[in-house]
Amino acid sequence: MASRRTRIRARERDAIIQSLKAGVAPRVGIQHIQVGRVNEIESINRDVDRIAQGGSAFRLIIGEYGSGKTFFLNVVRSIALEKQLVTVNADLAPNRRIHASAGQARALYSELMRNMATRNRPQGNALTAVVEKFVNLALQEADKRGVTVSSIIDDRLSSLAEHVGGYDFAKVIEAYWHGHETDNDELKSNAVRWLRAEFSTRTDTRKALGVRDFISDTSFYSSLKIMSLLVRQAGYRGLLVCLDEMVNLYKLSSTRARLSNYEQILWILNDCLQGTAEHMGFLLGGTPEFLLDTRRGLYSYEALQSRLAENSFAQRAGVVDYSSPTLRLANLTPEEVYILLQNIRRVFASGDETRYLVPDEALEAFLRHCSNTIGDAYFRTPRNTIREFADMLSVLEQNSDLDWKDLIGSVAIPDDNPSDMPEIEDSSDTLADFTL
Repeated sequence: MASRRTRIRARERDAIIQSLKAGVAPRVGIQHIQVGRVNEIESINRDVDRIAQGGSAFRLIIGEYGSGKTFFLNVVRSIALEKQLVTVNADLAPNRRIHASAGQARALYSELMRNMATRNRPQGNALTAVVEKFVNLALQEADKRGVTVSSIIDDRLSSLAEHVGGYDFAKVIEAYWHGHETDNDELKSNAVRWLRAEFSTRTDTRKALGVRDFISDTSFYSSLKIMSLLVRQAGYRGLLVCLDEMVNLYKLSSTRARLSNYEQILWILNDCLQGTAEHMGFLLGGTPEFLLDTRRGLYSYEALQSRLAENSFAQRAGVVDYSSPTLRLANLTPEEVYILLQNIRRVFASGDETRYLVPDEALEAFLRHCSNTIGDAYFRTPRNTIREFADMLSVLEQNSDLDWKDLIGSVAIPDDNPSDMPEIEDSSDTLADFTL
């Protein structure tokens, strides 16, 4: 947690407040409000270390709507960036999923690449910077050894060609280098577009880059593995893939589509548990229904159920096995929610205690009001509690004549549990997609 005397920059302050008022996790300044879940973060921290040392990791982050899954994933991303990993993240949606036949998997890969982040570019759009770093390292090595840059690049990319799709991947990186060497911005742009999976036909890729294929639905996971090799060649320590809103797979109406996606998850899980993947990790955020439902969730797929089942010895002892592939987010305690409200109050004041909008008494009164209104849900799924508190502080900030005591009684905490959300129709999957 940040020091109480640390001032918060205006850009961070505004970004945090806007995110909290919208009910979403902030992408910057997250250290200013993080509280609780120490054991979970320590466990994931060990995963990040293992990835950096050449291993792999796979975790399902399970929690109710509004429980802080996205916030937790952002905290882990920040840890990974500090430890020199590259991160990619995306939310699954009706048009973005792991396995598909009509471009949805390619769309997910494209979103991941757009959100690629490094320590120097935590906001995303770091793919070009990663490729540039790879090229610059090749230049430095070529100067040091007195050989051509092309020979260094060929040598470094030789490992990519051993993987499915790796030959075209390597040729695209070489094309970027040629564009860099000849000041051909169009060639460089086309190479980055290919790496972002923005090409959809062989004709276009052949014309633009002279390669045979493009990143498609069928190459989603293999392309991520190749990308993990590239980021290591660029001097980073590994790749962390964060996928949120996995419940969108649970909501697919097509059984074939769901099982095909679960088959892909099983493939990734097996690779990570068996050590086949190197310098690579996956964090998947989902709801309890997505995991536990034996008719539509991951537990409907027997192979996944057996691998993701909870540790029976830990259950009998009433403890948590933090090394399990499934990590359930613990509820925030009322004390932790109180500290969280203190942190939010501090963000509004830009870290200056003399500018606090409300006293400690107001925090206690707000929590009592939440407890009386919605019971223990205010710390079990704190999203709406946080949003309403941020809204209240915004009103007080803009209207100095108002008294917080008059506002708290009028606060209404909405119900935000989309348990009855409609299924996602899927008519694009054919019998060929039903691969078990």
